[in-house]
Amino acid sequence: MTLNQQSTIELSTATARLVFSARTDVGSVRKVNEDSVLAQSPVFLVADGMGGHAQGEVASQTVLRVFDEHIARDLPSTPERILDAIHSSNDAVRDLSAADDYGTAVSGTTLAGIAFVDAGDSGGYHWMAFNVGDSRVYTWTDGVLAQLSVDHSAVQEMVDAGLISVEDAEKHPERNVITRAIGADEFVDADVWLLPALGEQSFLICSDGLTKELDDTAIARVLAIDIRLDAAGRSVADVLVDEAIEHGGHDNVSVVYVESAFD
Repeated sequence: MTLNQQSTIELSTATARLVFSARTDVGSVRKVNEDSVLAQSPVFLVADGMGGHAQGEVASQTVLRVFDEHIARDLPSTPERILDAIHSSNDAVRDLSAADDYGTAVSGTTLAGIAFVDAGDSGGYHWMAFNVGDSRVYTWTDGVLAQLSVDHSAVQEMVDAGLISVEDAEKHPERNVITRAIGADEFVDADVWLLPALGEQSFLICSDGLTKELDDTAIARVLAIDIRLDAAGRSVADVLVDEAIEHGGHDNVSVVYVESAFD
């Protein structure tokens, strides 16, 4: 699935203009794409169904359905509504789990994204970033790519504790073990950030199928080209996904790229 669109959000004192592209691909090895993407102003997200678990594909698609039901299109949302969508997604994914002959099969998915929100009279307009699992949210500012989210993974905890290096984490046998997921527990603990919506801002949201194949330097090299559509008609999301597949595409690959400006 590929998407390249523009959208406007009318505010009381300005207009938010958004340009965004999204793509999800099964990759070169997997037979099923368990990733799902939502690029629908004011919410942009990636959900990566848990590989090896029951109904990973359905779990990620369930998150999209819940957000679509909860969030009005092309209008600022609120932090409360986004949090409600996250918790409702957790409930809906848990409802997918069913007992079988071998015990309980648990459905699950990561969730990473951003939403344009009105934080109220005292807060004003913000980009609200959120994350559960090891899909990522990055900011792209003045040619600098910075990871905003923190991976909820076993190897990230080892890195934080000083037990292994970042380089070791990339090759560690537990690199695919995540410590939080939508649907894994009765209550979901999501990380959330509020960033004031000012000037020009850009965000990259992706599943680990991208970051397993391309490091931050390689990703930044693509973003630095500053393309909307290249000579072949590919969006930023297309180019990043194609690069990941060319480097092996060992997992499903999903990318959402969002640019915003205010006038």
